[in-house]
Amino acid sequence: MSNWGKIVGGATGFALGGPLGAILGAAAGHAVDRLAVAAIEVASADGESDDATKKAAFTVGVIVLGAKMAKADGKVTDDEIAAFRQVFHVPLDEQANVTRLFNIARRDHRGFEIYARQIARMFRGRPAVLEELLLCLFHIAKADGKVDTAELRFLRAVADIFGFDDAEWARIRAEELGVDHADPFNILGIDRTMENAAIKQAFRRLIRENHPDRLVAQGMPQEFIDVANEKMATINAAYDLVRKERGIS
Repeated sequence: MSNWGKIVGGATGFALGGPLGAILGAAAGHAVDRLAVAAIEVASADGESDDATKKAAFTVGVIVLGAKMAKADGKVTDDEIAAFRQVFHVPLDEQANVTRLFNIARRDHRGFEIYARQIARMFRGRPAVLEELLLCLFHIAKADGKVDTAELRFLRAVADIFGFDDAEWARIRAEELGVDHADPFNILGIDRTMENAAIKQAFRRLIRENHPDRLVAQGMPQEFIDVANEKMATINAAYDLVRKERGIS
């Protein structure tokens, strides 16, 4: 069964817990008991959530943070929801559920930080999954052909909460600009002073850490693998340019 069919419902909300579980409960029309939420949130923070819960957290996190980002430029239109459907191919019979959750999240008075912090705790020690979630948000931001200043500020703030430093943020941003608009060395997170052997090692590490199968095993839903595949293509294209510049065989 597709993960989309499980994202809205009382059972999923209770399993997920915390602010993400509460907003799921609101979308499903159920009241989520605060004590239960608090208890499950502790388990989430301790890394005890099962894989199904983490997959739900990834999906709900993209929807909720995407909705919050849609407010970053001070205006919200139906284009954001259309962009989400376009990027992530939401099944027709689940679009109403996704739209309801998106709308509740963008009207929610709380800031995005509380949701980003819960996600950061749930995927603590899994930076590749957090990076993929950030890339999903980049995809939504780019759906209209550009990423404006307010959206970039939002994305950088989320990256900070996820624990990415300045160098990692620069690499992620370069990846999203693509090899046609960014330095391929930046995309790979390397510099031109490195030896060829170190460059090869960095490239292999990126491929290993961002392989789609590994990301699914760590909690990324199958439905989002297109994003991971696009990232792999960008990494490979950047390495091809670096390899030609440096004469790496």
